[in-house]
Amino acid sequence: MIEKAEEEEKFKKKLDIFHVAFSGGKDMIIRRAKLSDTEGINRLLYQVCMVHHVGRPDLFKYKAFKYNNEELAELIKDDSRPIFVGVDEKEQVLGYAFCIFQQYVDNNVMTDIKTLYIDDLCVDEEIRGRHVGKQLYEYVVAFAKEQGCYNVTLNVWSCNESAMKFYEKRGLVPQKVGMEKVL
Repeated sequence: MIEKAEEEEKFKKKLDIFHVAFSGGKDMIIRRAKLSDTEGINRLLYQVCMVHHVGRPDLFKYKAFKYNNEELAELIKDDSRPIFVGVDEKEQVLGYAFCIFQQYVDNNVMTDIKTLYIDDLCVDEEIRGRHVGKQLYEYVVAFAKEQGCYNVTLNVWSCNESAMKFYEKRGLVPQKVGMEKVL
């Protein structure tokens, strides 16, 4: 047990700061989110909200925020729901990935696998196309592997075609399909 804890600590330190270059010749650091990232994360959460509102105004409120500052602060501290950010040299948030560990222990139907669910992945709309999202996604996959996860899953709204294409390029395939009939 001690060996596993030491190994996890080593990996955690290795992933604490992960330098990558993204298109445009600038460096980006991918790391766990800190409370000081709240403003930048909120800016991107707003962008995501507007993408969803434009695609499905019947479901998503205009100019709404998914979390208030207190909820976001709690999430940032929660190791079972890691949030990763890509930041530039000025510590400006370029993108984020909200993740959640999931596991069905002793479930009657589901096998006992560990999954890292990507609840939300966003890149600032001003710098999309510069591989920030690709780097964030690859970082999350590496993190999931190191944590012993069987798979990485996510949901994407069908009205967000660019996100669907992005995930397909990363090798994701449909696992299940949510369907609806508006009455």
